[in-house]
Amino acid sequence: MSVDSLAFDSVLDLCQNQHRRIVLGTLAEEQRSLTLDDLTEAVVKYNHQMSLAEASEDVLTEIRLSLYHVHLPKLAAEGLITYDPETELVEPTAQFDQVQPTLSTILDADPELDTPMTL
Repeated sequence: MSVDSLAFDSVLDLCQNQHRRIVLGTLAEEQRSLTLDDLTEAVVKYNHQMSLAEASEDVLTEIRLSLYHVHLPKLAAEGLITYDPETELVEPTAQFDQVQPTLSTILDADPELDTPMTL
């Protein structure tokens, strides 16, 4: 199996979860470091189709905790981001840049994102 197909398989695996798709799409769109709060807001916007002000505290807490404990560590373990839990800062890596074309294709085909993410 080639390195490219391994990268493709890894990206497909990571994109099985909508929150991770939104995080990766937001990082690709912004092309800069983002905070956990920025990514929580993106998930609320794209997954729940509401503004941060409209979301209940329970929804925000659930999203934030899932990003903090599950999704961001998984993306970091795959080498697509660096994530510092203390500062809650997320940065895309050089490996992230390499998978952007695949990610863009996956996001464009995502029927669950009512508001398409522009990459």
